[in-house]
Amino acid sequence: MINFRPDRAFWRDGGLFQVQLFHRGFQYDRKVTINLIENGNTTQLSYSPDLFDFRANTFNQDFPPTLGFSGFRLHFPINRPDHYDEVAVFQGASYYRLLARGLRFGASLRGLAINTADPHGEEFPYFTEFWLERPSRNAATMKVYGLLESKSATGAFRFLIAPRDRTTAQVKAEIYPRAKIKKLGIAPITSMYLHGKASPRRFADLRPEVHDSDGLLMRTGRDERIWRPLINPTALQISEFFDVAPNAFGLIQRERRFSAYEDLESGYENRPSIMIEPDGYWGDGAVELVEIPTDAEKNDNISAYWVPKQPVRVGWPLTFAYGVSIFASDRDDQPLARCVATFVGPVVAVDLAKDDGGSPRRFWLDFRTRASAVQPDDARLTAQVSASTGKVDDVHCESAGADAWRVAFRYSPDGTKAADIRAVLSTDGRPVSETWIYRWAPP
Repeated sequence: MINFRPDRAFWRDGGLFQVQLFHRGFQYDRKVTINLIENGNTTQLSYSPDLFDFRANTFNQDFPPTLGFSGFRLHFPINRPDHYDEVAVFQGASYYRLLARGLRFGASLRGLAINTADPHGEEFPYFTEFWLERPSRNAATMKVYGLLESKSATGAFRFLIAPRDRTTAQVKAEIYPRAKIKKLGIAPITSMYLHGKASPRRFADLRPEVHDSDGLLMRTGRDERIWRPLINPTALQISEFFDVAPNAFGLIQRERRFSAYEDLESGYENRPSIMIEPDGYWGDGAVELVEIPTDAEKNDNISAYWVPKQPVRVGWPLTFAYGVSIFASDRDDQPLARCVATFVGPVVAVDLAKDDGGSPRRFWLDFRTRASAVQPDDARLTAQVSASTGKVDDVHCESAGADAWRVAFRYSPDGTKAADIRAVLSTDGRPVSETWIYRWAPP
């Protein structure tokens, strides 16, 4: 392992931000040029082995000053005033990660997604050069500019990063297509889901759940709130949620109890939630969710991004802007009840070795709302449940304690047909919860 020497961090002479660099090597072998902007002057950083601690590595360190770096990270006193914590990392293709107070790295973001989950292969753009603008001494926000390159597109990005309890980044990008792009993904988020409540358990794992995110949250252009629990499918699964002028979408880690994971090392209860909020009119398109089968938590197998309906045209630039929010919970001022847990299993207990997965399934959905929110009348509270194929019956909605309700129903598949199942709590026909959506697929 090669580490940057903290005592060589840039901007250690004052201010709230410090910059450290990553060495090239292993999978991060591409050169990334780093520039610093200070007092209106731009300086390109030259490589020097003196910047790094090579530890037990004994190879020849006579590298040229043009070697460059594989990326950079920003440090900021986000958790306590006397310590500069890592709050942002830009390294690998167009990936970047941001942290809020008290969180640890989990789900990540990308500059652009091109042909994700395409049978002919995905194209991965790279950030090849960055310009980091030094903020004033007491400024708590910082500007980062990036140049993105790929076979099919090039683009310029600006990030305005503000580390907080709820860290934000304002992103503006201008993309120039070089070739025909079948599917362009804007504001991509990448995460991992191995197993949890909503996904059939296929692993002999001591931990009850293992995931960086447990659901896709959307606020549509019609202001409908949709919650889609994530699963680890047995085959590649792509879901499209069509919309016009979306308000927000993101991958959320709702389960925040340590007891749900029992993992002192990984700390999944402290992984970040990420929301994207479009700035301006994004028009027609779809939020696309990709779920890839995986048997290891080291593999990111979840992606979500916006796909515009309008085809990409070579030589016609695309400009888009959006806000990124990094936080520990998606609870806000909205009064709608949230689905905090999804349980799926056979109607009666069976030996896993004898469960074919195609028999009727029992669903339990736990909804919860804030104590200060408008409470629905239990006497008039009903659950509206439907499925695109198959049959839904035996629907019940009962109180599960203060500010909590459980919806239970039985779903009988229609042979091998996949189904989208929807549920929402309502009172007198008025929705009082977000809309829960689940994709059932045959085993």
